Amino acid sequence: TAANNGPKLDVLKQHLDAEGLLSQELILELISKAKEVFQEEPNLLKLKDPINIVGDIHGQYFDIASIMEFGAHTEDPQYLFLGDYVDRGSFSMEVVIFLFALKISRPRHVYMLRGNHESRQMTTFFNFCQECEFKYDSTVYEAVMECFDTLPLAAVINKQFLAVHGGLSPSCVRLRDIERVDRIREPPEDGLICDLLWSDPAPSSRTSQEWQQNTARGCAWWFSANAAQRFLKDNGLLCVIRAHEVQLQGFKVHETNPRTGFPSMITVFSAPNYCDTYGNQGAVLQLSNSTLNVMQYNFNEHPFHLPEFMGIFEWSAPYLAEKVLAVFQAVLSAEGAENDGAMEGAMPTTPTPRRNSLSVEQNEVIDLVAKLARHSVVVPAADRDDTDEASRQRIKKKAWALTLMARACKAKVKEYKQLIECHVCPGDGLDAGKLLEARERVKSEADLFCISAELDADNEKRPAHDERDRCTSGHERALASS
Repeated sequence: TAANNGPKLDVLKQHLDAEGLLSQELILELISKAKEVFQEEPNLLKLKDPINIVGDIHGQYFDIASIMEFGAHTEDPQYLFLGDYVDRGSFSMEVVIFLFALKISRPRHVYMLRGNHESRQMTTFFNFCQECEFKYDSTVYEAVMECFDTLPLAAVINKQFLAVHGGLSPSCVRLRDIERVDRIREPPEDGLICDLLWSDPAPSSRTSQEWQQNTARGCAWWFSANAAQRFLKDNGLLCVIRAHEVQLQGFKVHETNPRTGFPSMITVFSAPNYCDTYGNQGAVLQLSNSTLNVMQYNFNEHPFHLPEFMGIFEWSAPYLAEKVLAVFQAVLSAEGAENDGAMEGAMPTTPTPRRNSLSVEQNEVIDLVAKLARHSVVVPAADRDDTDEASRQRIKKKAWALTLMARACKAKVKEYKQLIECHVCPGDGLDAGKLLEARERVKSEADLFCISAELDADNEKRPAHDERDRCTSGHERALASS
């Protein structure tokens, strides 16, 4: 710790840059202190410029260096982070640790709002829960989630700009509606908190009504420019600054308000080359003397890791198994199997239900394993038929079982090779095979961005109830009890 009993940020950053971990005691103390600071803050922060406004980060720790540089030339720079610190990227714990340490060290200069991914629901569906368990344990995960529960929901800057992660809500007519809500909880599935975290400005095809159900998100609202302008007028504000949506240039200036001549809304997104796929720039908004400037930057390279944070031996297992099984299969086939078709015909199969949350290759692996389990029945020696015909049939079944295992390993090897070739974050939820196929259509940065957004559309939705079980039972209990 530094002389003010806060973390030594330069030492911590150097440690995190080298992918170092903290001790259990130290990280829990860091989380606890950050929670104490957040709990003392109101739902709606009241801030003044100069201030740097940062959008989604999504576990891209190695891009934080670019963000911090924009305030390096001023003394005691202020930062307002709009949420979505975790998931999709593979270094969410490093982001959380650094920002919590920054908040503890400079509580009146660094502010953090809650995003839709700062919830048990989203972090168990995506990869933050798994990352936290791999790098630390479930105790740390649960401590982080309890800290996320205390994050403020919005901020007003210079009495002119409303900053929020997602957007507006029909339940929020006046700013005091935000101040009155009970925020220290898991975000509900509807209502004011949900809307502040999940709503979006209506796309051009959806502007006929002021408020429409947001089918792209599966919750909250699309709100029109008229709805935004009415809210601004009723609350004496100039503009809404929000994050929540990836942008090719890192920001988007929405429709100008005829009453003020200023944009009614600005979106900022601070995770460049989102999911290692989009090819977008990141941006930070700098507000000084009520004047907004946009600072853009490109992504920084980050260390690559294997899927699900596995080790090299675990990664190599399917490659090795594929070769070994091929040898056994050849031996057994030479002994008695006539052909794959005959063996497969002898094995009646029952279709395995498809899981929509998994890729085609992953569903194929599950189907093959299910077939293998159905045909791997051990017969007691006393009941076994030792005739020549029965022996031949057993050899056929063993050869067919090995064929299924070999196919499963081959599918897993194919998936691994696609991840390497595609060079995507293995936890980002994107299908590497589909990305590789789609990249043949890419002719420009705009093409890459649009194709990535198209393939990623399902991941922008709030998960359904039957898709929220990707983490361990301890975390499921935490979600159920919240």
